[in-house]
Amino acid sequence: MTDHIFGWHFLFLCSDFCCQFRGLMCIHRMKIVHRDLKSANCLVNKHWTVKICDFGLSRVMTDSPMKDSASAGTPEWMAPELIRNGTFSEKCDVFSFGVIMWELCTLNRPWEGVPAVQVVYAVANEGSRLEIPEGPLGKLISDCWAEPDGRPSCEEILSRLLDCEYTLC
Repeated sequence: MTDHIFGWHFLFLCSDFCCQFRGLMCIHRMKIVHRDLKSANCLVNKHWTVKICDFGLSRVMTDSPMKDSASAGTPEWMAPELIRNGTFSEKCDVFSFGVIMWELCTLNRPWEGVPAVQVVYAVANEGSRLEIPEGPLGKLISDCWAEPDGRPSCEEILSRLLDCEYTLC
């Protein structure tokens, strides 16, 4: 019975992730980097449709590398390049999406009980990451947390999520 329940939970997660990620792909197609993607900025309506909100820290992408003088975002979900005030791209949102997937897979808040300043130091300077969950989504989460050039494209992530979803149907 638990395998059956886990299967439905996993199917729901894959469907939810696909919905969130389609929204992220849409804003990236409009050349917008969100920079503060986190679970609190993903609203779910009564039809279980996910909407991304709070674009206060977003930036319009340019052809040249983008950099900001101050870090922006919520430390527990921030990509290392944002924490370091380095150049950034839409790949910082891919990193944050990996944290959201981690949250929904583990049902835990990222870096629970760790002060934000310690999270910033650990992620940016020590390369620390949350413990990768087992299962089909673990590898995808890990890939989202790679260095920016090694992170999957939006199209690849959606394809892998759909593969996970179809495997269970």
